[in-house]
Amino acid sequence: MKELNEYRVLLINKLVATAREFQAVCLAVKDPYALLDEDDWNVHQVAAHTRDVDKLVYGMRAQRTAVEDNPEFENFDGDEYTRDHYSAEEPLQTMMMGFVENVEALANTLRTLPTEAWSRVSRHAKLGNRFTLQTWVERDLAHIEEHLETVKKAS
Repeated sequence: MKELNEYRVLLINKLVATAREFQAVCLAVKDPYALLDEDDWNVHQVAAHTRDVDKLVYGMRAQRTAVEDNPEFENFDGDEYTRDHYSAEEPLQTMMMGFVENVEALANTLRTLPTEAWSRVSRHAKLGNRFTLQTWVERDLAHIEEHLETVKKAS
């Protein structure tokens, strides 16, 4: 159990550190509107997508799983959401500040939870049952890391 608790502390710390690194890397890009090689998105779009998925998908699912009894989550289509909600006029600085604040708020919540809360379960409408709070946090981190690497390649 000690190792699992240590893993969770490291997971929280890595989530925050990765979010801050993502912010720094995005803000350091000279032209955030230049298209990236691999997917016809630019850094500004990748930043907006990463922020939105953290806030509306993984972060929200983690928060709700921590306090609700077996909540169910609908599928989230990130491409559709981006098409409908993306604004090229949103300042990157503001976007990234809100992103890091949201990740830090989740981390603060996670740090206050009792050990057993990490095993609380939720359901996903398409993917099934038994998604733990820990699973959502791990997926949030993996998603941020994936897009951090994308932006790093473009830098």
